[in-house]
Formats: sequence, C-alpha cells, structure tokens
Amino acid sequence: MRHRKKFNHLGRKTAHRKAMLSNMAISLIEHKRIRTTVAKAKALRSFVEPLLNRAKTDTMHSRRMVFKHLQSKAAVNELFREIALKIADRNGGYTRILKTGKRLGDNAEMCIIELVDYNELYSVKKSGKPKAKRTRRSRSKNKPSETAESTTSAENQQEGKEENQNVETNDNNEEK
Repeated sequence: MRHRKKFNHLGRKTAHRKAMLSNMAISLIEHKRIRTTVAKAKALRSFVEPLLNRAKTDTMHSRRMVFKHLQSKAAVNELFREIALKIADRNGGYTRILKTGKRLGDNAEMCIIELVDYNELYSVKKSGKPKAKRTRRSRSKNKPSETAESTTSAENQQEGKEENQNVETNDNNEEK
C-alpha cells in the first residue's frame, strides 16, 4: 500500500530529485530568493523547511543532520550563523512562494520562492510599543471618566487650532 507516500516525483529518478532539491536548497540559503517552477518550489518548501527548523538549535548533531541533506559547508555555516538568528522567534512558514506567471517556452507556471524574513517589502516592522487589545465591546459603559478626559483634551486641541487660525487671518488682514 502507498499510504503517506504522496509527493511530487518531478519526473526524475530518486537520486536526481534529491540532488536537485539539495542544490536548490543551497541556492535558496545563499541567495535568499530563487526563481523556479511552482512544482519545484512546492517540493523545495517541504525539503528545506525542516532544515530551517533544525537550524534553530545550534548543536553538533543538528549541524550534521543538516549537512547530510545539503553537502555544503558554506551553506550550513550561513544557515546556522545568519538565518537561524532571524527565524528564531518564528514557529513555521519560513518560505514564501510568489507566482510570477507562465514561462514563454513551455508555458510552465513560474514563481519566486524566498525566505520570509529577508523580504523587506512584506515584513511587518514591530514597533517598541505593543498594540492594545482590540475588542468589539464599547468602553464608554465601563469607564466614563476616561471618555470625559478624552473629550476635554480634544476640545482643548480644537480651541488651540481655532486660535492659530484667527492669528493667521489677523496677520493677513494687517498686511493688506
């Protein structure tokens, strides 16, 4: 029976497929982004994400296990020194696949697979101040004193703006 043996063979023999995925993983680690077909990117994602997860614990055993799949000292060093620091607080989903259209020659669906933490366009920068918890309940029922303070401060700001506008109009009238 073939239970739990569902993965894309990519039209290659086992040794060729493993070597290709290893080379693509090394390129992804070195360049942080590569362009390939969607099928290969999905296969690469399932190959490289466990390696990235293992890189979060920097032990000799985890380095040897990753090296067994990658066979590149430079890629393993970069993975454990640079990439592991960026993905340390992430629980999963280390890669992103962005579809780019079809290839001209054979109409294959193309995409870009990249490491999530290395794209500044999509990354959300965390500010120093944590956001307040948002609820759908109104707060005016619970704490009337806060609403009264906020309305008075808003009124004071509005009055200040009106005074500034009056001063500007007086200056304009004096010039004329």
